[in-house]
Amino acid sequence: MTNRTRMTTVIIRFLTQSIPYGTSCPRIYGSNFRRFMNQYFLLIACLQLWSLITPVNPASTWGPLIVIFAVSATKEAWDDYNRYISDKQANEKKVWIVKNGARKHIQAQDIRVGNIVWIRENEEVPCDLVLTGTSEPQGICHVETAALDGEIDLKTRVIPTTCVGLDSEQLHKIKGVIECPIPDKDIRRFDANIRLFPPFIDNDICPLTINNTLLQSCYLRNTEWACGVAVYTGNETKLGMSRGVPEPKLTAMDAMIDKLTGAIFLFQLAVVVVLGSAGNVWKDTEARKQWYVKYDDDEPWYQILVIPLRFELLCSIMIPISIKVSLDFVKSMYAKFIDWDEEMYDQETDTPAHAANTAISEDLGQVEYILTDKTGTLTENKMIFRRCCIAGTLYGNESGDALKDVELLNAVADNSPHVIKFLTVMALCNTVIPIKSPSGTISYKAQSQDEDALVNAASNLHVVLVSKNGNNAEIHFNRRVIQYEILDILEFTSDRKRMSVVISDSQSGKIFLLSKGADEAILPLAYSGQQIKTFVDAVDKYAQLGLRTLCLGWRELSLEEYLEWSRLFKEANSALVDREWKVAEVCQKLEHTLDILGISAIEDRLQDGVPETIEILRQSGINFWMLTGDKQSTAIQIALLCNLISSGVSVCCGWMGS
Repeated sequence: MTNRTRMTTVIIRFLTQSIPYGTSCPRIYGSNFRRFMNQYFLLIACLQLWSLITPVNPASTWGPLIVIFAVSATKEAWDDYNRYISDKQANEKKVWIVKNGARKHIQAQDIRVGNIVWIRENEEVPCDLVLTGTSEPQGICHVETAALDGEIDLKTRVIPTTCVGLDSEQLHKIKGVIECPIPDKDIRRFDANIRLFPPFIDNDICPLTINNTLLQSCYLRNTEWACGVAVYTGNETKLGMSRGVPEPKLTAMDAMIDKLTGAIFLFQLAVVVVLGSAGNVWKDTEARKQWYVKYDDDEPWYQILVIPLRFELLCSIMIPISIKVSLDFVKSMYAKFIDWDEEMYDQETDTPAHAANTAISEDLGQVEYILTDKTGTLTENKMIFRRCCIAGTLYGNESGDALKDVELLNAVADNSPHVIKFLTVMALCNTVIPIKSPSGTISYKAQSQDEDALVNAASNLHVVLVSKNGNNAEIHFNRRVIQYEILDILEFTSDRKRMSVVISDSQSGKIFLLSKGADEAILPLAYSGQQIKTFVDAVDKYAQLGLRTLCLGWRELSLEEYLEWSRLFKEANSALVDREWKVAEVCQKLEHTLDILGISAIEDRLQDGVPETIEILRQSGINFWMLTGDKQSTAIQIALLCNLISSGVSVCCGWMGS
C-alpha cells in the first residue's frame, strides 16, 4: 500500500502527545488509582462519609487526599500547558515554501503534503521531507539527528540522482510524483520512488532511501540551505508515529509499599471478620439484655455491617495517609539533591545533572544491570589506521603504524599492483565526500568513522580521493589523475555485513566491483583456488590486539554481466515492498569470486577513565554488559582493556539460540 504525493496537497498539526489537551485531571486520577495504596485510602475516605460507623470527622482523611491529588493534578496540568505552548510555538514557526514558482512565508502547521520546503542552516526540519536540492555542489547536506536517535555525529544526506544538476530556479518549478509507503515509525528505512515530469526528466523512476530524506526534528548543519518535498506532516511523520501515551512508572519502593499495603489490608480483613462477628454475636445476645441500650428488634438489613465496618475504620491507622505525603515530599527532595549536586557536572559540555522525573529518583540506587554499546560510548570513536595485510605481507607490525612502515612506503613508490589496488579500494569503496578548502586542502565528510580512517590512510599513502561530483570520482596518484565513474553503490546492511561499489575506469572503460566488509562476509567470496589462510591469521592477530578489521577485495566485470545485473538491481531498487530483501538477493549475484586484496586494522581507543569507572561499578555489585558487533576475540580483548572482565578468568563462548 502506498501514498502518491504530487509535488505542487492535508493539513495536519503537530502534537507532542497522543491525547487531547485539557485531560490532565482524568489522566492523573486514572494513573494514581492504579496503585493499591491509593485505592485503599479512597475506600477509607468513602466509608467515613457514613456517619453511623465513622469514629472521626471525614475531613481528616478527605482533606489530605484532596490536597495530594490536587497537587498531582496541578503539576500534570502545568506540564500539559507547557506542552501546549511548545506545540503552539512549533506549529506557528515561520517556514519558507514554494508556491506558484515563488518562495512564501507560512506557518509550519500550514505545510501541505507535496509542498516544497526550504530549510536554512541551523534550522529545525518541520516535517519529513524528500531532499531535492542543497547549496552544496555535490548535492549533499549534513543533519544532526540527536532528537531522533540520540546520536550526536552529523549524518550526510544526498539528493536523488534524478535531481542532480537542478539549480534553485528549476527547484522552484519542479513537478513530479513521489510514491511512498504509508506512514510508519522506522527512522532507518524509507522505500519510495520519485518520478519527475518533463522537462526536468522524462518520467524516469528513481528509487529513494532514508539517505534521501530530512526527518522532522533534525537540524541542518554546515549547509547554507536545503530544500525538499513534504511527504509526511504532523503526527504522520516518523517522529510523530513513534510517540504514544507514556505508561506511568512504578518504582521498586512503590511496588514494595503496595505489596505491604495489600498484606496489611488482608490482616485488617481478618481482624474485621473475627471482631465484627464477635461484636454482632454479643449484640444479639448480651447487649439486648441491657435495658438502657434500647436495640430495635426490627433492624434494617445493613445493620449487620455496622460493627465490622467500625472495626475497619478503627484499624485504618495501621496504614497512615501521611505515608503518601511523606514519600512524595522525600522524592521531590531526592530530585532536588540531584540537581544541586556539584559533583554530577560535565565540564566539557557545561551540563549539570537534572532529574527529569521526580517520581523515580530512588530507583537509581537499585540499578543492577548496565548495558552499553562500545563504539563512541566506551571508545573515543576516533578511528586510526594502524596495520594492514596486503597480499600476505603484514605492515605496521614493528612500529604499530602502517603509515610509517618503510616496506609499505617502498611498495607504494614502486607501484606494487597489489598495494595500489588495495589503496584504490580504500579510497573509492565508500560514501565519503571530499571537501576542498579555498587554500586547496582536502578534508573528508564521512558517515562512518571507519571509512574516514581508510580514505585518510589512502591519502597519506599518496592515493588521494580529490573530488566526487555526482557519479564521477577523481583520484590523484604519483602526479597522475585517474577518473572513475561510480555506476552503482551496494549499500552496507547489518545482514550483508559488507558494502560494494561498481566503478568504471574512464580511461580504459573497464568495470570493477570493489568490496569491503567483515571477514566472515568477504573471505568466503574469494575466487576458487585463492589462498586465504594468511588473511585469516592476520584477522585473528589484529583482533587479539583489539583492532577493528575489514577485508577488502575486487574483481573485474564484463560489460554484458554488468548490464544484465544493473537491470535487475534497478528493478529491485524500485520495489516498494520487501525492497531490502530484493536488493540483497540481487547483490549476491554480483558479489562472488572476489580477488581478496588484504585486511585493514583500525584502532578505536578507549575514552579516559573508562576502565576505572567500570571497575568501580563492578565493585558496587552492578552487572556491566557490553554490546558490540566486533569479532569475538576483539570483544574479549576490549573487555580486558576496560576492566569489564578480569585477566585470568575463563570466558565462556557460544552462540545464542533463537
